[in-house]
Amino acid sequence: MAAARWAAIIGLMAILLPLAPFPARAATPARSPPSSTSSAVFQLHGDVYPTGHYYVTMNIGDPAKPYFLDVDTGSDLTWLQCDAPCQSCNKVPHPLYRPTKSKLLPCANSLCTALHNRQSPSKKCTSQQQCDYQIKYTDKASSLGVLVTDSFSLPLRNSSNVHPSLSFGCGYDQQVGKNGAAQATTDGLLGLGRGSVSLLSQLKQHGITKNVLGHCLSTSGGGFLFFGDDVVPTSRITWVPMARSTSGDYYSPGSATLYFDRRLLGVKPMEVVFDSGSTYTYFAAQPYQAIVSKIKGGLSKSLKQVSDPSLPLCWKGQKALKSVFDVKTDFKSLQLSFGKNSVMEIPPENYLIVTKNGNVCLGILDGSAARLSFNIIGDITMQDQMVIYDNERAQLGWIRGSCSRSPKSIMSSFP
Repeated sequence: MAAARWAAIIGLMAILLPLAPFPARAATPARSPPSSTSSAVFQLHGDVYPTGHYYVTMNIGDPAKPYFLDVDTGSDLTWLQCDAPCQSCNKVPHPLYRPTKSKLLPCANSLCTALHNRQSPSKKCTSQQQCDYQIKYTDKASSLGVLVTDSFSLPLRNSSNVHPSLSFGCGYDQQVGKNGAAQATTDGLLGLGRGSVSLLSQLKQHGITKNVLGHCLSTSGGGFLFFGDDVVPTSRITWVPMARSTSGDYYSPGSATLYFDRRLLGVKPMEVVFDSGSTYTYFAAQPYQAIVSKIKGGLSKSLKQVSDPSLPLCWKGQKALKSVFDVKTDFKSLQLSFGKNSVMEIPPENYLIVTKNGNVCLGILDGSAARLSFNIIGDITMQDQMVIYDNERAQLGWIRGSCSRSPKSIMSSFP
């Protein structure tokens, strides 16, 4: 998917398948011991730049075949580009998924009803044999298709493999970037939102894992993703209750107060959403302009603003830059305070990238230009911390740590 990749189901079409002072960080109370259910842990690939997303390999079908899926906590529906036959698809890493009629999810299925009810409560199927969908994203990407059910091969931490039948979208008409002209890095999207059609919700319904997920995105690329609660550290996590987003049923820690270098910026509290499907972080016009003004005011004369195709606001140094750490002294940390001493620290490496041209660019974008009515914490800001979406306890958590090693060794670095 493209950079924003922010998802919201906007219509479901029935098309027959042709087949104050800055607060100090408080100690976090210990979490209760995990349950007896297991967790599934997956290696992640990709990065913020230049790939633009993190993706996981999912083995689907019988026999199981691998597919690369873009990890998206900002939408519910998982879908694959699909040969049904395909009307419009990208060149994808693996052969297109091929469904059979026996895999079709009927219209009467509760997941179809839930999907249709997300934005069209009165929606009716025109065919009782199938459940059609259309999903659109703010970057104008879209997927049109039909829901199917097939086997997923999931490796559990207790060394067993399970093969639940899960429902997902078979997308036979995609509008993603330059269709057919460019090789896509993924075969589809892994929807991990809060709705019942989300893969995470389905795993909970099957009794396989708790309705908890987490990810650890490395600044150097890769990381890991997990479903279930027995991977979650038992202490030192900053927890915030999930708030009901005014813009939809997204993962929101509620409103935050924005600080720059531990000084209050004076902008009104910001409604924030966590979305792994967004490469960059998006602030509304007022906080965005305030941050840009503060950053520009603190830069040394050795950095000059320059045009770079990667992002809107970039600077060049006296010589080509190789890493954010080459200019870290020029940039200050940001902080988001969610009240009750719950703070997310955002150091420069969590809002800057260095491009292939050797320039440093701001990875916080103007959300008003993308017509967003809220603020998105994207991949760039969630790097090198474990971020936990705990639907069982309706809370979001984060804890800083390196995400650059294998999942097993990474987890040993968290308490």
